[in-house]
Amino acid sequence: MVRVKRGKTTKRKHKKLLSQTKGMKGLRKSSVKKAREASMKALSYAYRDRRTKKRNFRRVWIIRLNNALREEGISYSKFINQLKDKKIELDRKILADLAVEEPDVFSKLVLEVSK
Repeated sequence: MVRVKRGKTTKRKHKKLLSQTKGMKGLRKSSVKKAREASMKALSYAYRDRRTKKRNFRRVWIIRLNNALREEGISYSKFINQLKDKKIELDRKILADLAVEEPDVFSKLVLEVSK
């Protein structure tokens, strides 16, 4: 059987790995073993936090909506319930954006839903 030398392949893999951890401190950017550990940890955090980001934005939209609705004299839960009863399908992101950017349009919407 022919002997296979893997120097080029290993070097290429290590180079790719070290380029992923380029901005890190200490051995994480220069030691292959530490860089691999750091890269795996960073990728798992990135995966987890892409989902957490969605949760956090939804919370922000609900808080903004609730504040705007309190000024109109209605609670968030009643407003959302009335939206569903009237079959108005606007998501929280759009509603929060309306409340912040276009308060007059938002108050008209609240009046329409409250009837």
